[in-house]
Amino acid sequence: MKKVLLATICAAFMATATAAAAPSINGSTGLISTPSADVLHEGQFSLGYYNLKEGGVGTFNTGIAKNFEIGVAGFRYDGDQDQTYLNAKLGLLPETILSPGLAIGIEDVADKTDRTYYAVASKGLPLGFRIHAGVGKGRYDGLFAGIEKTINPISVLTGDSAFPATTLIAEYDGREMNYGARLSIVPGLKVDAGWRDDRTYVGVTFTN
Repeated sequence: MKKVLLATICAAFMATATAAAAPSINGSTGLISTPSADVLHEGQFSLGYYNLKEGGVGTFNTGIAKNFEIGVAGFRYDGDQDQTYLNAKLGLLPETILSPGLAIGIEDVADKTDRTYYAVASKGLPLGFRIHAGVGKGRYDGLFAGIEKTINPISVLTGDSAFPATTLIAEYDGREMNYGARLSIVPGLKVDAGWRDDRTYVGVTFTN
């Protein structure tokens, strides 16, 4: 009985750790504007598009080696100069039931606008919660942090229909508070919407 209970708890923690993995608006796998300690597995890739009030952002990431993710984020602004960021992230420690995952990374490697270095830790908690905390030099302006709460699918009054698994997100990106929701439509495909930098955003991402 104890072994079954322990296995159930372990599965819950691991599910929480991977359920919301998707590219952030700035490209790196993470939350809304901040990275998490999650790193794509070797051979995995992710695609994303976010529509912002100031324009659109397209992202592509891939795991090119064990615990090593690289990617690009192309910003196409309305009435302003377009930018393309090259990002990289290295996973140092995997997340376990007892300890957080840890990763280091760099965004905007070519310093198109604001090259940023960071270290971040992520840890799943009971009841579908997951926390993230990090420190960065550049865009994150010191400390940044976030929390997620995953809500499992729930049946609705129509009977067979179910609301998709949804992750609610709140983060502090070093300057502003951002809020959003990430809906898992089918495995790997997610739809995002929320409030970032005092403006709304919507997006769609796919991770394979």
